[in-house]
Amino acid sequence: LSMIGNLDNDSMIADLGCGCGSQTIQLALHCQAKVKALDLFPLFIDKLMDRCLKSGVADKVEGIVGDMCSLPFDKESLDVIWSEGAIYNIGFKRGITEWREYLKSGGFLVVSESSWLTDTRPEEIEQFWNEAYPEIDTIANKVQQLSDAGYQDIRTFILSSECWIENFYLPQKDAQRLFLERYPDNKTAAELVAIQRHEAELYSRYSDYYGYVFYV
Repeated sequence: LSMIGNLDNDSMIADLGCGCGSQTIQLALHCQAKVKALDLFPLFIDKLMDRCLKSGVADKVEGIVGDMCSLPFDKESLDVIWSEGAIYNIGFKRGITEWREYLKSGGFLVVSESSWLTDTRPEEIEQFWNEAYPEIDTIANKVQQLSDAGYQDIRTFILSSECWIENFYLPQKDAQRLFLERYPDNKTAAELVAIQRHEAELYSRYSDYYGYVFYV
């Protein structure tokens, strides 16, 4: 937020792929702008609005059930498009290209994206990510894609590994245990948890080579 200038009561932020809205609430708490929070799943929007009410920001947030592939906003109507860990659903290049026309002149795009942190990396982790998300690329190449799409004054920063470990992988452990207890002897449930655990194990070995990067 400190990188995107002054936002006032007339400013509008679209939080795309908002999920249950942890970042939505922070946006509403720390700037004057109104926030339109969009997600494909109605249950997420219901939870978001309940959390906004408890946090005292419900008057600043509008929850919208919608698709980031077809945004329900007027062209050139948004001061900021914000999307944390979600642009991969539409694809980075498609997202930054299609979303740009919804920004006002001088507006800002803020997205986080899984990215390579080195120019080379071990074959095991490269194969895993290229199969999981073929658009993963180096920071330099992502910045070039943004520049090619018409964005200027592009800044980046890397999220710390604690964001993945402490806020993502560790909380999964209890959720996985409860999930398997709920669906005992269920092959599909067991395979899902196995995939998640494999991903976490790979990160513990290869976190020097990739991470989430914010592009502003």
